[in-house]
Amino acid sequence: MKIELYHASKFGNGAKVAEELRRVMEAKGIQVNVHHIDESKPKELAPADLYIFGSPTRFDGPIGSMRRFIKKVILPSGTKYAIFATHGDAVPNKKTGLMPTEEELDRSRKTIPVLVEILAEKGMVKVAERIFLVSGETLKGSLKEGWQGNVEEFAKAILSVS
Repeated sequence: MKIELYHASKFGNGAKVAEELRRVMEAKGIQVNVHHIDESKPKELAPADLYIFGSPTRFDGPIGSMRRFIKKVILPSGTKYAIFATHGDAVPNKKTGLMPTEEELDRSRKTIPVLVEILAEKGMVKVAERIFLVSGETLKGSLKEGWQGNVEEFAKAILSVS
């Protein structure tokens, strides 16, 4: 199996996830090529059995460069893909001090749904998705403890349906 992974890491968290996923998959005998979208042409993606797309989140959705990249991707209908996003971990509301509920978090985490909708319009088939949380109050936070285990689970989900 050959996987091509395209990410749009801004502060390094998505790149860490991509490299760890590559390491985990290659330990299982799966070839994974990792690319930053800034160094790739969406209309010229390398042939693969599966594509993985990873995006950071900005204002609750995918960053513009990843959204534009996904819109320009040209792959046959039925092509399989997996997707991941880095999202800020829950923080208290600045006015009330209350933590958001899981329902509120789900409503605000739109990165994956937005990209899935674009890829579904192209006839592509999602096999797995995963959110990786970033801790800290700033955009440059670090991946939340236990993220490597989350990568392992993501790899298992991908391999269980691929």
